Amino acid sequence: MIALIDADIVAYRIAYGCEDEPEKIAIRKASEFLEELLFTYTEADDCEGYLTGSSNFRFDIAKSAPYKGTRVAEKPRHLGIIRQYMIDAWAFSVQETQEADDAIGIRAYSMGEEDYIICSIDKDLDNLRGKHYNFVKNEAYYVTEEQAIKNFYRQLLTGDRVDNIPGLSGIGPKKAEKILEGCVTEEELFKAVSQAYKGDLDYLTEQGQLLWIRRKDNELWTPPTN
Repeated sequence: MIALIDADIVAYRIAYGCEDEPEKIAIRKASEFLEELLFTYTEADDCEGYLTGSSNFRFDIAKSAPYKGTRVAEKPRHLGIIRQYMIDAWAFSVQETQEADDAIGIRAYSMGEEDYIICSIDKDLDNLRGKHYNFVKNEAYYVTEEQAIKNFYRQLLTGDRVDNIPGLSGIGPKKAEKILEGCVTEEELFKAVSQAYKGDLDYLTEQGQLLWIRRKDNELWTPPTN
């Protein structure tokens, strides 16, 4: 089993936690965390880690609001060193034109569901089927393909504040659940969401392409058709 690691989140968390520590302590913390994650908590045979580069196809798709436009916090000072350590010592890959999440999705869907475990705390990755491990809560859980698809359609309604994806104004998790109540198939989910969007297919498609985590190379989400 391969641990697919959301290295962006790991790097940021360790860097923030070591802000007042010397560089060597930050690197040691990164090493210890990754070793424990791989050998103790997930009991995986190997790991692959993914980091997001500077370019991202979503920047061009976002027309209604700047993608990640609300992120203005200063980066922790050891972030670059920790990322480079992950690249050099662990052979983690940097993704250009897409995000680490997309690389994880593509890799996961190239394997059988029992062959990997996704390691992150990002709820966006619950849009992917398979085994998951939340390394903050120390919680392992499983997402079926049906649950993954429903999670995506729920996000189409609520949007994603962290990434500045608006979704539909005034719809939170409870309203989203009400709209999707009783929907089982993707056709039913899409119909319910489309009605909530009042048939604005262009805006719906924009939001979907921003939220969809790729499952194959260069994939862009398009509304399902019969």
